[in-house]
Amino acid sequence: MDQVEHLLAVQNVAGESPMWSPAEKALYWVDCEGDKAFRMDTAGGTCREFQADMPVTAICPRARGGWIAATKKGLAFWDGSGGHFELIVDPEKGNPDHRCNDIALDRKGRLWVGTMNQKDLTADTGSLWRLDPDLSLHKMDGGFAVPNGIAFSPDDRTLYATDMFHGKIVAYDFDLAGGTIANKRDFAVVPKEAGIPDGLIVDAEGCLWSAHWGGWRVTRYRPDGSVEREVRLPAANVTCMAFAGEDLDELYITTAWAFLSDQERQQQPQAGDLFRARPGVRGLKEPAFAG
Repeated sequence: MDQVEHLLAVQNVAGESPMWSPAEKALYWVDCEGDKAFRMDTAGGTCREFQADMPVTAICPRARGGWIAATKKGLAFWDGSGGHFELIVDPEKGNPDHRCNDIALDRKGRLWVGTMNQKDLTADTGSLWRLDPDLSLHKMDGGFAVPNGIAFSPDDRTLYATDMFHGKIVAYDFDLAGGTIANKRDFAVVPKEAGIPDGLIVDAEGCLWSAHWGGWRVTRYRPDGSVEREVRLPAANVTCMAFAGEDLDELYITTAWAFLSDQERQQQPQAGDLFRARPGVRGLKEPAFAG
């Protein structure tokens, strides 16, 4: 059930942030180092590429249509039909060494975004922010060495976030009504031989799926932090995942060839491509940004 299918040879420098659009029956994602966005019709398999006018790093759906995006210049709106991204606000304005990285939505329609030090990936100056529907920004926590995937438990009581270059996933107690977090603790620490944790999602059973940069795999963690399974891929740099399809039972996986040597690229000809697995579990419906 965890056999991985090589689906699309897109050769992304760093594919990221796959998102399923149920209304369109299409998968969207970005190349966060190639300044591109992609849309694939999952029924017909046709793929459209958009050259972005901002260095886009992640996307999430917007309730009124289109998308909200993280870019290296700040947060932006995107209508999904062209390459123009409309800048909204930059959480790290005045701090040129920092930029937005990954984003996620809670079930009240608020956006959560991690910001990182792009000059020193190991610096623990990354932060977690919340953007409300009125476009007000709130700094929620700091101390991250590249905050990456963000996800919420099905019961909305826990927020998970990847602390990438600290090699771990952290968890917080989450209050959905107030949008607050507390009681930060380690959820899972990734062994060095397994790479470093990257994108993160939660399935309908409350288990976490974490992509491993440099680890050739995706790991499914039980809610207690123990490893339930590993799904291996033919590319070292596995970046993110999304559940898609009519029943949200197909797992789409993005990868990257960034930072591979010429020899490594020859050994990994599918690095940067899109993959799919059918893991026998279902995902959760993605919320939409309410602003």
